[in-house]
Amino acid sequence: MHAPLNLRPVNANVVGVHLADGAHVGNLKRIGDVWKFKAVGYDANGALEPGGGPLTDQHNAEFTAPDAETVNARLGPALPGIG
Repeated sequence: MHAPLNLRPVNANVVGVHLADGAHVGNLKRIGDVWKFKAVGYDANGALEPGGGPLTDQHNAEFTAPDAETVNARLGPALPGIG
């Protein structure tokens, strides 16, 4: 399977979600026992836009763990040009 997304641990409760080219498209944030995807985008000046970016429609998607295979299976097809 082609993995368009890479996971990068930030701390015990946050894992960054990045495109293969390194672009940051969101975070997995542990809230209780659930990991929620928090989409992010950036405006023309580089300012963070919470809930924005190419995975806006997947904002708040829930996962049981920050597992790269599961995240790619669920979010990868939602990327423009991938799904």
